[in-house]
Amino acid sequence: MRTQTNDMTARPQVDTTELEAKVKATYRAVAEDPHGSYHFELGRDLAERLGYPPELLDKIPPAAVESFAGVGYFFDLADLKRGEEVLDLGSGSGMDVFYAALQVGESGRVVGIDMTQEQLAKAERLRAEAGFSQVSFREGHIEDLPFPDESFDVVISNGVINLAPDKKRVFAEAARVLRPGGRLTIADIIAEVELTAQIVADTDLWASCIGGAAQQDAYQGAVETSGMRLELMTRNEYRFLSQQALNASERYRVKSVSVLARKAERKGIRS
Repeated sequence: MRTQTNDMTARPQVDTTELEAKVKATYRAVAEDPHGSYHFELGRDLAERLGYPPELLDKIPPAAVESFAGVGYFFDLADLKRGEEVLDLGSGSGMDVFYAALQVGESGRVVGIDMTQEQLAKAERLRAEAGFSQVSFREGHIEDLPFPDESFDVVISNGVINLAPDKKRVFAEAARVLRPGGRLTIADIIAEVELTAQIVADTDLWASCIGGAAQQDAYQGAVETSGMRLELMTRNEYRFLSQQALNASERYRVKSVSVLARKAERKGIRS
């Protein structure tokens, strides 16, 4: 059995093998049955409430939107430009990938990486049907990205990094694949109060975006020790559904935030 702490603190261990299986099972269900019952909201109503413009959602494959399980809106912070190259960590059924593709245009490139095969298969099918030639999807883990150094202008992620036991490594990998001056723009779940051992060890609560919520100061520190500068952190209007998740959220002030961080530029060079 592999076990690991919730990386940025000396907290008790979570079985990472069990956790990965639980996360894959949860998001397999999200891909295959987006109208099922979950700890969290899904779909277009959620996306619009978080801030996604309806007119742009209309241009994204509806099946990608219905499986959207994000926790915030960050594209205003990302400020994507035509021709930029973007990586989405934990891309799911592809909604944020397709959204980014609309902004970078055909001269840009957007890559989604995910570890759940059913999500990847759905996203690839939707990509082919909709003709997003600048989009591709890769299977892999966000702690070990299969891309060369300095491959992307922007790294995005929505409600996924909290699911990773080793967040320091995720941020280090994001920094590695960003070009100098590149941006990390994400939405994620964090906690103002450190979670208890019982919650951290509960893989059900991890899979529902509670158990892996790092304490806010430690989270900020992990971003900055990766070589990126944290520029902005704002709170999102996001809510959990199940009573178990709501109880933990209220007690430990678990919340959704959007984050903008930037990789240092090379000396004498401005992006």
